[in-house]
Amino acid sequence: LRDEIRVGDGVLFYHSNAEPTAVVGTAEVVAAGYPDPTQFDPASDYHDPDSTLAAPRWFCVDVAPVRAFAQPVTREQLKACAGLAGMMVLQKGARLSVQPVTLQEWQTIVALGGIGGRR
Repeated sequence: LRDEIRVGDGVLFYHSNAEPTAVVGTAEVVAAGYPDPTQFDPASDYHDPDSTLAAPRWFCVDVAPVRAFAQPVTREQLKACAGLAGMMVLQKGARLSVQPVTLQEWQTIVALGGIGGRR
C-alpha cells in the first residue's frame, strides 16, 4: 500500500466475508498509504506490539465510494468468466486483502455489475 497505491486509483469493492461473496461496486483511493494508527493502540483489536512509530508494520489507505453495481457480481460469476481466470482473487490460497486488477479485468467486472466506468 505504502508504495504502490495512489490517490485516484480505482478500487473494486469486494465483500469477502458475506454470502455470497461478491464485488458490489467501485471506490476511489482518496488518501495514499499511511501507517494504520490502530497498530499502536493497546486498546485496539488490531494492536501490534511489535510495530513502532519508527518502523510501522501495517499501512492503510482511505477510499471513498464511487458507484454501487446494479447487481452484485458473485465469486461464482467471476470464476465462470474465462477472461477472469487469472485474477489473483480467484486463485487458491490468495488471501491478501488488496490485490491488483488489470484494466481488462476491471472493464469485465464493471460490465457484469451493470455499470461502465473508469478505473
